[in-house]
Amino acid sequence: MPAHDLALLSEAARAAGPVALRYWKNAPRAWEKDAGAGPVTEADLAVNDLLEKRLRGARPDYGWLSEESADTAARQQAERVFIVDPIDGTRAFMAGEDTFAHSLAVAERGRITAAAVYLPALDRLYTASITAPAMRDGQEIRASSRPDSQGATLLATRHMMGQDYWPGGVPDVKRSFRASLAFRLCLVAEGRHDGMLTLREAWEWDIAAGSLIAERAGALVTDRFNRPLSFNEPQPQAAGVIAAAPGLHAELMERLSA
Repeated sequence: MPAHDLALLSEAARAAGPVALRYWKNAPRAWEKDAGAGPVTEADLAVNDLLEKRLRGARPDYGWLSEESADTAARQQAERVFIVDPIDGTRAFMAGEDTFAHSLAVAERGRITAAAVYLPALDRLYTASITAPAMRDGQEIRASSRPDSQGATLLATRHMMGQDYWPGGVPDVKRSFRASLAFRLCLVAEGRHDGMLTLREAWEWDIAAGSLIAERAGALVTDRFNRPLSFNEPQPQAAGVIAAAPGLHAELMERLSA
């Protein structure tokens, strides 16, 4: 089943690309969501519609959790559920940057079993399943084996590296940033960065696909309290995300919890 789901996710992600690109750099209509939930554009909704039709049409018994769909309790009654962010990195998309992504995953009993992250402006596809390795455009990728923070590169906001978060001392790393959480996790998976973290609550649709890809590439992925991630929760948020080479991950956790 994971192999069939992975093929479906990959095909759907690629099909969504041309829809997003029709709006990209073309001044799509945009507005702010309620309760300070951030911006949304007509492109987000168009991609969401395409993905829901393709994915739920192929797997009508699967539940559905998407950033751009109304959430219902029905998804928790399903054995498997699609977890989707139609455009992860909406602000980057609106700014004409090329690092926005379609993030698609299947969860079964709280665990991600298949995942695809596609960056249409770069024509770059990351995939993984519990029975297949992490891949970029069909080539296997591996995460960094960095043993500690010395010389490490970390994807995080500047705010997350503030002293208040690090009772054990701020790690001496080279910090970078990308707007899309899914893309950050994939960059860790392919070893272009040694780790990534966000210490704020993270929505499941932002991290579901990327977390499996990073994990299957050899990174250690947990929440900020060193707990395994769990998906299709009643409140679909995780207590932050840390994905890094195992040695670096251990040091980051030690500094965070000292």
